[in-house]
Amino acid sequence: MQLCDKLKYLREVEGSLRGMHRAMTQQELMKAIAAEMGETISQSYLSQIESGKRPHLTNTTRLLLAKFFKVHPGYLVDDPEGYNAELQSDLRTQEDSLDLWLIAGSDRFDRDPELCRALRAIAQHEDSRRCLLLLQSVLETPVLVDRLLAILRPSADGKPSEALTPVSNVAAITQKALRREK
Repeated sequence: MQLCDKLKYLREVEGSLRGMHRAMTQQELMKAIAAEMGETISQSYLSQIESGKRPHLTNTTRLLLAKFFKVHPGYLVDDPEGYNAELQSDLRTQEDSLDLWLIAGSDRFDRDPELCRALRAIAQHEDSRRCLLLLQSVLETPVLVDRLLAILRPSADGKPSEALTPVSNVAAITQKALRREK
């Protein structure tokens, strides 16, 4: 993982820990460091690091950020390619990458708060890969999409759509749809 990705990830985690349900902005990070640590760091410096224009932190900044985020200063450097700090399966490493990708992707949809929240919810789930595989299964059974949306996100009046089948028939419809696919 690159330093720029680690800082973005730490801002995401810190925002979640502080109950923001989003990443801390660089501005919020600067203010928190000043208020809690009594030291300053400029937003333009953070921006240069996160954009990759500046590949390394000064030792003073590395120590300050490590103390603020409560991580080892050695974490705040680029990892060598293929580096893995823990004994874990490739699947867990892939899932971590998937989570980072989902979080980064959610930032691109900040004008669509529902989609942004959905992507972050998947990324924060302990098994985001399984969540996406479940979504694929639901999409492969089209009747489920409309029915689940009606149940989980009812219309403005709070009632499921009348055009949809009652809940008691969902299992039967699902079974028929699955039999047709075979």
